[in-house]
Amino acid sequence: MIARLARAAVVSAALLAAPAWAAPGVIDMAAIDPADSGDTAFVLISAVLVMLFALPGVLLMQAGRGTSRAVQPVFLQGAAIAALVSLLWVVVGYTLAFGDAGGGVIGGGNAWMLIALGNVRFGTAVPESAFVLFQIAGAMLAALLVAGAWVGRARFGWALAFGGLWSLIVYAPVAHWIWGGGWLFGFGVLDFAGGIALHFCAGISALVAALIIGRRAGWQGAEMAPHNPTLVLAGAALLFVGNFALAGGWTLAATDDASSAIINAHVAASVSGLVWLLIEKLRTGSVSALGLVSGLTAGIAAIAPAAGLVSPGAAILIGLIAAPACYFVLRFVTETLAIDDSNHAFALHGVGGLIGALLVALFTSASFGGIGYPDGGGFGGQLLAQLIGLGAVAMWSILGTLIVGYGIAMAIPMRISKAEETGEAVVAAPLTEPQTDPVAIPTEPSLPA
Repeated sequence: MIARLARAAVVSAALLAAPAWAAPGVIDMAAIDPADSGDTAFVLISAVLVMLFALPGVLLMQAGRGTSRAVQPVFLQGAAIAALVSLLWVVVGYTLAFGDAGGGVIGGGNAWMLIALGNVRFGTAVPESAFVLFQIAGAMLAALLVAGAWVGRARFGWALAFGGLWSLIVYAPVAHWIWGGGWLFGFGVLDFAGGIALHFCAGISALVAALIIGRRAGWQGAEMAPHNPTLVLAGAALLFVGNFALAGGWTLAATDDASSAIINAHVAASVSGLVWLLIEKLRTGSVSALGLVSGLTAGIAAIAPAAGLVSPGAAILIGLIAAPACYFVLRFVTETLAIDDSNHAFALHGVGGLIGALLVALFTSASFGGIGYPDGGGFGGQLLAQLIGLGAVAMWSILGTLIVGYGIAMAIPMRISKAEETGEAVVAAPLTEPQTDPVAIPTEPSLPA
């Protein structure tokens, strides 16, 4: 794959340097499209599958874990956030993350409004427009993961503004640091499919958002049963499939590297789900479908930074380690700290991404079947790079989330009232005359703006 991408990069450079004219009878090389049609189709399909499966899956899981009154707000807020993030990334988000500014903290403005996209994305054989679409899908997913922290209690206007600004102020710079040639890329940080830039970043931000917005009215901690476990199960199934598209799509090529990444994503999530059930059985004497969902989610996040860098055997070990780590952090957050992170984004995505990012330093070694360290590198240097990346992303996620959350709250109230949250605000007016019409016209409750 590396050789193939190198050839594509050389061809792209040659075509960009070629003159715009051609003598009669001579083939104009500048007019030849260097993009690979198979790779292009694969990336486009992967982007669509992330939107088709992963995004609705996350919303279904959030709706199922909330209260019955929160179902409609979850889908309304989630769909609106996804739409706004898509628009903002076309206008400015993509160029902040992937614009020309190698080694810096933010991308250049060359791709503002997508006005200066390359014929192919540098270092790949796919059109940059296809790469843009795939990145939009990732940005939407990250914003929705954070939105799971406040299910049923955030005001619509605040939630919408938060999702849009968070994707630009927090997520876009982090994506540039790691994937866009930024300063963490220069340190050698490895993050294949978003374990740090997406899952860990969103998990940290979700924890901060849950702290600043407060717990749900009547929240009972870890003992609070989900509103609709069936929705959670259906959402997890969709997210499980969507994760294949996210992990495989990051290869940006329809090759055996993509199939290897998908296999790794599958086995890591599977073993993590099974180990979670084993822990439940040993601790409580029973197993639960929601426990399986939590284990699968932890495995999805843990394998993300390593999916295309390690062997299937290493992927199994990553899932094996991620499950107990996420399980006990989830219990600690909900029982000891009493933080109402409604969708457990920090414990599952944040901690899962952290575990996977650290294990990359070990399992990327060729002795474990990985792709091997860069020239002159080793376990110690790679582990240090991963720690620097995790620390920088954590600090920026905390700071950026506080700035965005409290900054928006200065103009738009952050939280709905307790009466609105519990439904006490909807009270029928007393009838002065007997009701004569037996047909009741159902009304749809309005959502606070």
